[in-house]
Amino acid sequence: MDEFSVFVQQHEKAVYNICLRSCRSADDAFDLCQEVFIKAWRGMETFRGDASPSTWLYRMAVNTCTDYARKKARGREMLPLTDSELSVPDERFEPALALEKKELASALEDALYKLPCEARQILLLRETAGLSYKEIGEATGLEEGTVKSRLARARTALRELLIKSGNVSPDRASNSRKGVGRR
Repeated sequence: MDEFSVFVQQHEKAVYNICLRSCRSADDAFDLCQEVFIKAWRGMETFRGDASPSTWLYRMAVNTCTDYARKKARGREMLPLTDSELSVPDERFEPALALEKKELASALEDALYKLPCEARQILLLRETAGLSYKEIGEATGLEEGTVKSRLARARTALRELLIKSGNVSPDRASNSRKGVGRR
């Protein structure tokens, strides 16, 4: 197996998840993921090594998704994910718990897409791809301090949207301020 194939295998799930969460369509996410890896293949010769290869790839994914979102905004609205694309099987199968998880996942998805595109991308890079602040900065072209502050604002905005929609109780919502929202 060649080096690029190994690279693809190591990063395909993270890139696909970034694409899926950005476009909300499994088919489009698959196409975007392929587009990212084609761009990576073609751009390997121009990779300067200023950032790690994974950060370079995630930036490419973010840029590809941003371009896609702009094109979609000119066209029609993005479609919601289907239940099968969003849900994680619960092997214990408790219908009430499964329904609650499904409803919370749907509420979280809806709130996530009410955030500005940049805030959503920073959240996805941190929470889905697991990138560090430095790696997110490299992927987005932002300073590390800017990433931290925008991530904090994005989390606060997401929390407020979830509270406002009634899907999360203010008592149960986490908050970075000590003692607030925790019981």
